[in-house]
Amino acid sequence: MANRSHLGFHLWICAFLLLSIHGLSFYLPGVAPQDFFKGDKLRVKVNKLASTKTQLPYSYYSIPYCRPNKIVDSAENLGEVLRGDRIENSPYEFQMRVPQMCNVVCRIELDDKTTKEFKEKIDDEYRVNMILDNLPLVVPMTRLEKDSPVIYQHGFFVGRKVQYAGTKEEKYFINNHLTFTVKYHKDVQTDSARIVGFEVNAFSVKHQYDGVWTGKNRLTTCDAHAKRTVTSSDPPQEVENKKEVIFTYDVDFQESDVKWASRWDTYLLMADDQVHWFSIVNSLMIVLFLSGMVAMIMLRTLYRDISKYNQLETQEEAQEETGWKLVHGDVFRPPVNSDLLCVYVGTGVQFFGMILIAMIFAVLGFLSPSNRGGLMTALLILWVIMGIFGGYASARLYKAFKGTEWKSIALKTAFLFPGIAFAIFFVLNALIWGEKSSGAVPFGTMFALVFLWFGISVPLVFVGSYIGFKKPALDDPVKTNKIPRQIPEQAWYMSSAFSILIGGILPFGAVFIELFFILTSIWLQQFYYIFGFLFIVFYFFTKLNITKPVSGILYFGYMLIASYAFFVLTGTIGFYACFWFTRLIYSSVKID
Repeated sequence: MANRSHLGFHLWICAFLLLSIHGLSFYLPGVAPQDFFKGDKLRVKVNKLASTKTQLPYSYYSIPYCRPNKIVDSAENLGEVLRGDRIENSPYEFQMRVPQMCNVVCRIELDDKTTKEFKEKIDDEYRVNMILDNLPLVVPMTRLEKDSPVIYQHGFFVGRKVQYAGTKEEKYFINNHLTFTVKYHKDVQTDSARIVGFEVNAFSVKHQYDGVWTGKNRLTTCDAHAKRTVTSSDPPQEVENKKEVIFTYDVDFQESDVKWASRWDTYLLMADDQVHWFSIVNSLMIVLFLSGMVAMIMLRTLYRDISKYNQLETQEEAQEETGWKLVHGDVFRPPVNSDLLCVYVGTGVQFFGMILIAMIFAVLGFLSPSNRGGLMTALLILWVIMGIFGGYASARLYKAFKGTEWKSIALKTAFLFPGIAFAIFFVLNALIWGEKSSGAVPFGTMFALVFLWFGISVPLVFVGSYIGFKKPALDDPVKTNKIPRQIPEQAWYMSSAFSILIGGILPFGAVFIELFFILTSIWLQQFYYIFGFLFIVFYFFTKLNITKPVSGILYFGYMLIASYAFFVLTGTIGFYACFWFTRLIYSSVKID
């Protein structure tokens, strides 16, 4: 018998090791490494044109860039569509580890319409985004400080606007020559390579050639045979009516020591890493010291009160109730608008479950930046699934408040927050649609969102509410008086508004610097690797250069949804903490 159990134990160990080996070789679909041999074709894809000034993305081919023979859309997940990503093929094609120089993509002649389109995009500081082997195109930028690492800007600018000294005239120049650098990590044994970097330097150059343009002319400003490369000192290409623009590119390949598994590390480097670490330490210190001090004071007071209440000897002393024991007959009375409280608590539980599981998936690497749109897709799916827990929590609390109509509370939980958020989203989407932006959610995606809501989330909320209401009601540790106690008039600093304001200072002081980085990652399109309304307004006027009314409405509309969600989530956590604390202290004292 002992030998059998010993053999069984060894079999379990072997099975665990086999699973561990398979786990190490696991890759997410679409983000698995791809090996390229010398001469293999590399196809560059184009993504949206993005601007931090307007926050309105546009398709790459919304302006007259060079087009392939046939434009093919790449399959996009739900999160990518909601982000405004529009990934398509392009005429840019490379051969692995084969440098190219002065490749002509196409030649266009500007008219009034195309000139206006390019000038508008240059004015609004739009950047062009491209993708190679699932890596976004970046522009390397060197810091002024010595020995500082290189930081990266996502995408290159469409062009630049210049005002010459002594004149009021502004001229527009288009970036029509791209110098690509593809970095790769080579496998010495197989001679294959994996792409670990995709960089570009964009130039504006007025290309020259001899004779009439036939499509096969040799450029005098950029010639591979004469080793003539484009530099920043070349005369730039102005954007004006009836002027021709020739688009060209170079591509160079550089071997890198960076391995494929670490290729995203450079993209995730934060520009203000010292301030970032300071903010984290600052947050921890505030939370630990101030919260610790408050907790110590409260615990000492409570221990003294509880021992005092439980050591009263005479009947007369026991009947003389003082302190927080005085309100024991009213403390568990259902509050005004208890239905609304139950709905928001259920919605908060739904949010908490969504964020908790999303963070677990992120730690495990399922929501890495390489999986574009993965985070938003995961949050939507998790929100829908967590509806069963939201319904359960709201019905459970509703029954504790002596409620009887569980279907009504389930209906409100399923529709109140999602309905308000969807209404705001629909109005914002209509505004984006009016601007003809690629950020507008198509009808098919809108239908998918409605289906997730009505087809999955609502039924799950009702299932959770049914289960929660069937459970026995929570028993209060003390009885509630039938006649409510009169509440005396309170001082101004005891009002609800002032208490909420003061109560919010501690958590806001702990997160306000970190909030800056989060908002930067959302609105300035940077990656974030790990809401007070006044701060949102401050950030809008100091860090964003938004000038269009629609863009301002989008900013405040989306931040309103985010702040509303944050209000529900933190309110739920605060309510459950206070509810548990109150039940605990009243169950610790003797009350006749």
